[in-house]
Amino acid sequence: MLEQSNENKLIEGEDFYFTPEGYKCFTEKHHLKRGYCCKSGCRHCPYGYDKKTGGFKKVDRG
Repeated sequence: MLEQSNENKLIEGEDFYFTPEGYKCFTEKHHLKRGYCCKSGCRHCPYGYDKKTGGFKKVDRG
């Protein structure tokens, strides 16, 4: 079994939360920390990926 190092550990409430349905949902902060888009259509994708079109929307980081 692989163990995560302390710097890679996921922190509930910071990196993810559980939806009312019981699914793990990653936060925008986690996605930015990871550093790339996984193209899964994540709810909090900071990269603007749209799973329906398979493309990226322009993201205003204001």
